Amino acid sequence: MSYPPTTGRAAPPPAPAAPPRTAWREGVDRARAAATTEPGRLRIIGAVLAVLVVAFGAVTAWQVTDRQSAADAVAGRSQPLSADAARIYRSLADADTTAASGFLAGKEEPAEVRKRYEKDISTASQLLVRAAATTDGAASAREEIRTINRLLPVYTGLVESARANNRQGLPLGGAYLRYANDTMRGGLLPAAGRLYEAETARLGEDYGDAKAWPWAALGTGVLALGALGWAQRRNYRRTNRVFNHGLLAATAAATVVLLWMVVGHAVARAQLNDSDEHGAASLYVLNEARIDALRARADENLTLVARGAVVVENGADKGKDAYEVSYGSRMKSLAGDLRGAREAADDSAGRDPVDSAVSAVREWQKRHQAARSADDAGDYGEALKKVIGSGDSTGRSFDTVDTLLAKAVDHEQREFQRAADDGRGAFTAMAAGAGVLAALGALGAVLGIGRRLSEYR
Repeated sequence: MSYPPTTGRAAPPPAPAAPPRTAWREGVDRARAAATTEPGRLRIIGAVLAVLVVAFGAVTAWQVTDRQSAADAVAGRSQPLSADAARIYRSLADADTTAASGFLAGKEEPAEVRKRYEKDISTASQLLVRAAATTDGAASAREEIRTINRLLPVYTGLVESARANNRQGLPLGGAYLRYANDTMRGGLLPAAGRLYEAETARLGEDYGDAKAWPWAALGTGVLALGALGWAQRRNYRRTNRVFNHGLLAATAAATVVLLWMVVGHAVARAQLNDSDEHGAASLYVLNEARIDALRARADENLTLVARGAVVVENGADKGKDAYEVSYGSRMKSLAGDLRGAREAADDSAGRDPVDSAVSAVREWQKRHQAARSADDAGDYGEALKKVIGSGDSTGRSFDTVDTLLAKAVDHEQREFQRAADDGRGAFTAMAAGAGVLAALGALGAVLGIGRRLSEYR
């Protein structure tokens, strides 16, 4: 038996097997191959155009829906919550003012004063329940609501103790009323003020969201229109045909969506700006004016209740009656608020009540000075008459100021609601319309490219 001669060298190893082709790799290779032919390039162009137009419609619908939701929140949630927070503050401040007026009236508290106090407490309680049920804002707002709910029974208990002692002619009643006032000013009103600021800040955030330009949609729209324009120019250069009906329809649909979005958003933004500048801003300064008027009235009453028992402990006014000093500070703030309210009002219906309130404030200050002169002269009965009497008293002046400011608030609230409703109305049907037009545009692009493809069959 013979064997083949050996050379001493090993046989080369077999070549490695080629890696399996993935579906993605296969698709890429096919796309590259298709791109080398005109029909293949047309199919790619048609797919890209359809995707761009659909993306434009989807992004437009998404951003318009977000802005419409924010505009709905402005008109239907955040501004009403801000208004409720202001009413809570005013109700608490008015309750404190009314409690002091009833105390000054003596043992027999007038029934209308008692009824007003109870109505203020009831209104604040009901609004707190509604605020707790509807607010979904920051945790700080919920914390302020809990603080008010905790302190309100303490305050009403102190007021009832003051009343009980006052009916018996005991001087301890005045101390209880001052403690009640300390609870109101040191706890309840600051919490209510922080709640108001929190809800007002959320209103500002909703305004910002509603008025923000939809830049993503605008950018996608410009890109889609640019691609459609390029495709039509390419089609013209290869066929000398000026129009492709499908591509022209797609361009028209995209143009309508873009113009609708720009014009509609501009209108909505203008109306929301109007509701903010001439509605919400006016309401804010008018609420501040009513609050300052209430606090000034409470200080005026407590000056007679305390009879100099509470003085300023430091600063330039050291040793002076603390309530009288606070009254002067509140009246200065009120004057500034009224100037701001007049500047913010954009029509005579808003300015006239404010002008009348300015005159009423001047009369109030004159009557207050007369009351202080009587009290300083030792005629407490005359001073009391000038503060809570049924004639030309400071109480009548305060009621006049508050009524006029309430009238201005009602007008500005209507102005806000009108402009806010017009603003959110500008978004009506825009999202759905963008979706429908985008679908039609994508269909037009596909049909237009399909018409060119048919020429190669």
